[in-house]
Amino acid sequence: MLTWPAVIARRVERNHLASPASDPAGGVARRVERNQLPSPGSDPAGVVAAMCGAHAQILSAAEISVAMRLPGATRDDVRRALWTDRSLVKTFGPRGTVHLLPTRDLGLWAGALAALPHSSPFAADVRMTPEQNDRVVSALDEALRTAEDGLTVDELSAEVVARAGPWAGDLVMPAFQTMWPRWRTIVGSPLTQGVLCFGPQRGRNVTYTSPALWAPDFERWEPMAALREVVRRYLRSYGPATPAQVARWLAAPPRFIADVFSSLELQPVTIDGDETMLLAGDDAFGASAPAGVRLLPYFDAYGVGAHPRAVTFPGRAFERALARGQAGNYPVLLIDGRAAGVWHHRLSGRRVHVTVEPLDPLPRPRLSALETEVERLGHILGATPTLTVGEVKVGPHA
Repeated sequence: MLTWPAVIARRVERNHLASPASDPAGGVARRVERNQLPSPGSDPAGVVAAMCGAHAQILSAAEISVAMRLPGATRDDVRRALWTDRSLVKTFGPRGTVHLLPTRDLGLWAGALAALPHSSPFAADVRMTPEQNDRVVSALDEALRTAEDGLTVDELSAEVVARAGPWAGDLVMPAFQTMWPRWRTIVGSPLTQGVLCFGPQRGRNVTYTSPALWAPDFERWEPMAALREVVRRYLRSYGPATPAQVARWLAAPPRFIADVFSSLELQPVTIDGDETMLLAGDDAFGASAPAGVRLLPYFDAYGVGAHPRAVTFPGRAFERALARGQAGNYPVLLIDGRAAGVWHHRLSGRRVHVTVEPLDPLPRPRLSALETEVERLGHILGATPTLTVGEVKVGPHA
């Protein structure tokens, strides 16, 4: 009979969280040689593919999230994959939020997210008509394809207004105690998939570029075929799952995702009375329970993607490590694949101060594993770490 510990163990393994902090001899990661090659298949793009994307609204958290899954890696390795090698791309992903995605999968994700139903969350006097949406998308595409060095948001706004019309620049969109131009109401929505992604910073300014320039081989998949493939990948990394859970992950209507499920080759499984679905044939589970201590940063894909919440965030963790049921707002102390506390770090020069708040006292072996994980975090950040076990007084990320 399938059990939640077996499911969690497989999720931990497939999310590259089983044992990334140690070298083959068992030493802590900071003793691994800087130029050591990662194990076969363990590159930033491969890890991000297994995660089904790395949330990058806070880019520094995404750097930690990816690097912690790669033996010996640092945040510089993730930055190199993103800005130099371009094997990663920063763009709008699941739920319309900023993600790192494998560049090789950009066409897949652009197609899949374009397949999702779209309804504007803005008031009638703010949102655009379907014809205006199309004009803005066309303007974005034309402007970015011809800007080899990318465009800042102000430069892009000027281009969109010039190509689509003055109405696109009306300051009507509420954002961060100010007003943004009307055209920005669709940025990050399914309507703009495949049209824009992020380019390198220009000083302090964010830039945008065209996926066609970032990835010359870019070609968007047929939307429904792409969505089915993304759901398959989610089920492989986070399954078993229900249509409602996948719908929540994608911010899509549950009935729509239920129809996608009906088009896939799946098999039902029951776990402790919960009816869920697996990919047909993907039913191999180990006998052992997960083991290990991990520090997941803000919005780590594992905490966001793993359902049901009460299993991943059991007991008091449901209240302490979630914000009104939403995962990601707190960095999570993960013990044996389940949330067991929260943590926070503060960089100060070449030092990083780490505070970890376990929900239950840690026995000596667990504390030793936590110390090793903190050393690993210091290695990732290029800083000397100090650990305090105590209350985390920082509130949830807004």
